[in-house]
Amino acid sequence: MTHNQYGLKIKINMSAGTNYVDAIMPFGPRLDNLLGCHNFYPQQYTGLGDERFVAYSQKFRHYGIRTAAFVTAPSADHGPWPISEGLPTLESDRDRAIASQVHHLRLTEVIDDVLIGNAMASEADLHAAALAFFCPYPALRVHPTAAISELETKIAFSEAHLYRGDASDYLVRDTQPRVRYAGQAIPAHDATGTLHRGDVVVVNEAYARYAGELQIVLRELANDGRRNKIGQLTDSDLDLLPLLKPWRTFMLKHVKR
Repeated sequence: MTHNQYGLKIKINMSAGTNYVDAIMPFGPRLDNLLGCHNFYPQQYTGLGDERFVAYSQKFRHYGIRTAAFVTAPSADHGPWPISEGLPTLESDRDRAIASQVHHLRLTEVIDDVLIGNAMASEADLHAAALAFFCPYPALRVHPTAAISELETKIAFSEAHLYRGDASDYLVRDTQPRVRYAGQAIPAHDATGTLHRGDVVVVNEAYARYAGELQIVLRELANDGRRNKIGQLTDSDLDLLPLLKPWRTFMLKHVKR
């Protein structure tokens, strides 16, 4: 069927976890006419789990087949059944903001195309989804603290971040800002107490060699006065933190509480 003269695309269900695609590949299909797509799930608590989603998707990636999955638009309320509980592929995405859902799929590194399952999405949701999809790198959203400085805002939100490859169990580290902003004053503030998973910090001038380094906390640790807490990952994006991988580039997005 993929060898048709009309360029028609044949789409295979990716969510069933079968060996269907393995049976197809020995027949030499035209891969530019063969696509994979996950289901969407109208019923709450029936969407795919994250690990199973990745495992099922990797089979298609192995064969070089283009893949797709669904997100749900919070503003939309029409689907195939007379219920309105969202239409995501992943159950964990059901209550996330649409931008976070898109970034979630991008962070899995197994999905090429993102579809909105329900209708009709608002202009705001369409815009947010498009920005997330076409953003150069996946992004995590951050609630900044009231005391964040202009320089710290620039460090966190103006440029992409590279997760250092020799990774710590306690911190995601981007060391480039300490080079880029070397010698600039970063006085201490919000630098005491305990740092929690998802806190975003900038090393201050009390840690002179490392001043300006941006970090995201992975495990709870004591703040000894040398790290300024400048924000916290949003609740929905905190769950995406494990998907950040060493040597991957990512961005942080400023959002109001």
